[in-house]
Amino acid sequence: MAVSASFRAYLLEQLGALRPVTSRPMFGGLAIFAEGRTFALVANEVLYFKVDATNRPDFEAAGMGPFLPFGDPAKPMQYYELPSEVLEDPDQLAVWMTKAIAVAGRAKPKARKARS
Repeated sequence: MAVSASFRAYLLEQLGALRPVTSRPMFGGLAIFAEGRTFALVANEVLYFKVDATNRPDFEAAGMGPFLPFGDPAKPMQYYELPSEVLEDPDQLAVWMTKAIAVAGRAKPKARKARS
């Protein structure tokens, strides 16, 4: 799930031109944050945005699918691949990014199991 330094820099430049973003390595990939929320993941040079029922139809209409970190279609993550043409168009990117950040804001944090 590696992410090259050049692709990371490109993504942060594109996204950062719209609003402040930060990133950090996560499980061999990259997590991207805005407003303290994880709204995007990067794995194998592919950018995925956070989805729920409000924005998933946009991704499906564009023919994009979910992030499958374990390769099992029965266990998708709630992140969908961003169409490459959206990443190249700042106006479209702003709309898709705003929606993904809103989804991340609505997501409930997972409860952590207590350690013994």
